Amino acid sequence: MVMVLSPLFLVFMLGLDLLPLALAQDDYRYRHFLTQHYDAKPKGRDDKYCDYIMQNRGLTSPCKDTNTFIHGKKNDIKAICEDRNGEPYGGNLRISKSAFQVTTCKHRGGSSRPPCRYRATKAYRVIVIGCENGLPVHFDESFIPPSQ
Repeated sequence: MVMVLSPLFLVFMLGLDLLPLALAQDDYRYRHFLTQHYDAKPKGRDDKYCDYIMQNRGLTSPCKDTNTFIHGKKNDIKAICEDRNGEPYGGNLRISKSAFQVTTCKHRGGSSRPPCRYRATKAYRVIVIGCENGLPVHFDESFIPPSQ
């Protein structure tokens, strides 16, 4: 018995082959976002914290000028990509409905080569992130929420 495969079936099978690649790319971008901008339970949140975490996360070759770390639960950050905790903010950006505890590390200046020294600023801020396929992949900005 000879089986004839329809073109639609072939397209479906090709799509199944490419799906893991697309999911792996999303997963990589999300993991990269977490490496650069997420620290669940920070210790200290002072200048030494920034010096340590910036080096530990590979953000000091050359010294990155400014980087913000979001503290809390991953699911709360993911929820910004949905209506549960986020609203559209233009393009694929979303703004959080709630404030997050953040630490912003700003390079103190001087050489852009290690050793890098940072000044820490800690605050509660509304954050703006870029989302793709329901996952945060880009930190855009943060600001102090307006008084209600």
